Amino acid sequence: MSRTPAVSRRLLLGSAAATGALAAGVGAAAPSAAASEQAPRRRPGQKSMIGVPFDAHRTVRVGIIGLGNRGGGMITGWAAVPGCTVTAVCDIRADRAERAADRLESKGKPRPAEYGGSADSYARMLRRDDIDLVYIATPWEFHYEHGRAALLSGRHAVVELPIATELRQLWDLVDTSERTRRHLLLSENCNYGRNELAMLKAAHDGLFGDITNGHGGYLHDLRELLFSDTYYTDSWRRLWHTRSTASFYPMHGLAPIAAAMDVNRGDRMTTLRATTTAPKGLADYRARFVPRDHPSWKETYINGDLVTCMIETAKGRTIRAEHDVSSPRPYSRINTLAGSRGIVEDHSGHTWRDFETYRKEYDHWLWRKVGDDAANNGGHGGMDYVLQWRTVQLMRAGLVPDIDVYDSAAWCSPVPLSVTSLARGGRPVEIPDFTRGAWRERRPGLDSEPTDMPPVG
Repeated sequence: MSRTPAVSRRLLLGSAAATGALAAGVGAAAPSAAASEQAPRRRPGQKSMIGVPFDAHRTVRVGIIGLGNRGGGMITGWAAVPGCTVTAVCDIRADRAERAADRLESKGKPRPAEYGGSADSYARMLRRDDIDLVYIATPWEFHYEHGRAALLSGRHAVVELPIATELRQLWDLVDTSERTRRHLLLSENCNYGRNELAMLKAAHDGLFGDITNGHGGYLHDLRELLFSDTYYTDSWRRLWHTRSTASFYPMHGLAPIAAAMDVNRGDRMTTLRATTTAPKGLADYRARFVPRDHPSWKETYINGDLVTCMIETAKGRTIRAEHDVSSPRPYSRINTLAGSRGIVEDHSGHTWRDFETYRKEYDHWLWRKVGDDAANNGGHGGMDYVLQWRTVQLMRAGLVPDIDVYDSAAWCSPVPLSVTSLARGGRPVEIPDFTRGAWRERRPGLDSEPTDMPPVG
């Protein structure tokens, strides 16, 4: 689902004009404020969602909002998971919904209901009574609106990265989840990567000793795709580089490191300070490869090529999270975890031991169980399908989710907090405690015990 909104004061997160609007638009507290003071009070009757299991579902019925590259690529994975069916699909472009329904029908799946043609098509879809889970894959600026609407309709939600772009929106999703008693999960497929889950298990088994620091991020040369007239509908992703100076998308590397450190499960992220390089890459690429009559020549790029967030935790650990999609470089999520007895870096080299041996020893039970199916049904090396399979399994078995709304909010908070830190010359800003103190309690997460998918039928 895609449309290009007018550039609003809310979207101008990092421009010079927006510096004075940061308090309203981003909502980060001053560095001197205690994290507990940043947490809005719960309303009467509002309770934590930590440890709350899904109600058991015989079949998980999924509605999908957004059928561009990501949503369109995930639809067959949802339909392939045992005990899961796609009952409705929605995109502002009605032809996309029709093509998605055609794809499922051609694979022998029940044809889902189709919604599209207007910006409020998703609201009409949410009035159906045959949806248990809403998967949201729209442009970033709509994730909060669509995720919140799904919760208020009484459905659980899986939202692509980030779940929201503003601090007040992150808090509102936490509170809405608590009030509706419905889960909202970040669709962080990298948490279910085979190496990432093996790294987490090895860390929790003590292979690296006491964990001291980690390094992750999203380094991906997207320049050609960003200037494509067909890949990102209405150029929505490129336009974010004209609106903000921010770490837009560090979660792919940050989330697995945070999970291995038990963030929100015995530790928490406390402060963030951001730095940025000059915005050179996109303008340089445009000058060399984009015709002068292309609409992008009317744009000014303000987001730095490399935005780095240095994050500290309550236990004194550090995490370096990076974002760079504008530079000519090989793809990397970095994926480094260091401790008193060892360091893992997710690549091979003549000075490093091959991780393959350790992966076999610490391979997560999810990959042992569904790895072969993941190779046949999911993108990104199979991690997409593992995420989908596990989400459906949790819902069908009535289990507590591996990733909850508090994890989702914390992992996405560097998006608005990097804006605030950069506007303050790189000074540290407080990271809110979205758990409201419950982070001190050790509890399971992605380090789950093996469980079976309930039988179908």
